[in-house]
Amino acid sequence: MTSPRRRVDGGGGADYDGRSGRRSGRRTMSTYSFLGLVRGAFSGHQGWTRAWRSPEPKDSYDVIIVGAGGHGLATAYYLAKEHGITNVCVLEKGWLGGGNTGRNTTIIRSNYLWDESAHLYEKSLQLFEGLSQDVNFNMMVSQRGVLNLAHNLHDLRENSRRVNAIRLNGVDSEILNAEETKAFCPILNISPDARYPVVGASLQRRGGTARHDAVAWGLARAADRRGVDIIENCEVTGILRDGGRVTGVETSRGTIRAPKVGIVVAAHTSVLAQMAGIRLPIDSHPLQALVSEPIKPVIHCVVMSNQVHVYVSQSNKGELVIGAGIDAYVGYKAAGSLPIIEHQLAAAIELFPIFSRLRMLRQWAGTVDTCPDASPIISHTPVDGLYINGGWGTGGFKSTPGSGWVFAHTIAQDRPHPLNEPFALERFTTGALIDEHGAAAVAH
Repeated sequence: MTSPRRRVDGGGGADYDGRSGRRSGRRTMSTYSFLGLVRGAFSGHQGWTRAWRSPEPKDSYDVIIVGAGGHGLATAYYLAKEHGITNVCVLEKGWLGGGNTGRNTTIIRSNYLWDESAHLYEKSLQLFEGLSQDVNFNMMVSQRGVLNLAHNLHDLRENSRRVNAIRLNGVDSEILNAEETKAFCPILNISPDARYPVVGASLQRRGGTARHDAVAWGLARAADRRGVDIIENCEVTGILRDGGRVTGVETSRGTIRAPKVGIVVAAHTSVLAQMAGIRLPIDSHPLQALVSEPIKPVIHCVVMSNQVHVYVSQSNKGELVIGAGIDAYVGYKAAGSLPIIEHQLAAAIELFPIFSRLRMLRQWAGTVDTCPDASPIISHTPVDGLYINGGWGTGGFKSTPGSGWVFAHTIAQDRPHPLNEPFALERFTTGALIDEHGAAAVAH
């Protein structure tokens, strides 16, 4: 497969040296702008440079981040930007953004029930709102609104409870009746004769979607500009320790030393932690989604239903993006099962009968890492200098900038930020769990 980095050369995905029209290898890059596009037009757009470098790994760094997905890249970026730590490398087994970052359904929101989750996801949503300007790369953030449907009195009461809790935390949310829900999403079936009649919904207007590969590419480019080395095709095969302290990693490209190592590898978090002798309470499951053939814009928001267990949005290319819950079995295979697809499509048609004649274009799966309380681990470990950011389950993409922001603080200061302090590894021995199983609505 061609690396996404090839695709961001030209077309606004790299930097233009308008004076020479040649590819420039300098670290300090020009900003993207309309003027840059105009300048590029005069040379046939032949002067675009790579969005980030492909350096050879050095013998040692101040910090090693394992995993070049959204969370790992965000961590490296905020280490450099917020804490001035630029001697950082991000190691990736495959290609940048080729894991769950490139396999999700791109939803962003912060309407979580529990205080700890709401605060963390709200920080992430706030960062998303200014991220395109911050990193000078269009993340295609679309705050089109997220509807969580209620199909009976119990659902409506549960949504009301969540809305009240969310608003107490300063997060926008509101309750709609059936007619207001229909007005917000006109194609929704609210007939009282439906198998699952829609009696109302909760709405977070600031929720929506962002372009997943743009998030990865933009963070990679921004981190590279600040001196971070992003090293693809470099598999970590071992964690080096000296007594109770980490000293570096063994990789397919040799030994790399560092006094601090952050593990940010989603479903393989427990595998890498085991290399350091740490057993984590994380299970990995396949999570699949699908898209329809492209059609004209018909759905201008994100619709989620816990009762029929599906969520639907429409991409910029016109495809309907449809997802549901995780497969029940444990495993690392990024492949789904036909019963999940059948259920997804049946649920989508229940809510939107007009979709019944659409054809499925493609289906894919990723592998998600889930903790017993459906909340992440963002924490130091019993091994000094080793930090873990994982267990996000189905909530990983929407937390990307916030996760990186707090994890960078944890690594740089060797102590958690107040936002991620409740998500410490120790909660599984103290019993201070953050149970988001029911509160998180549906896999998303």
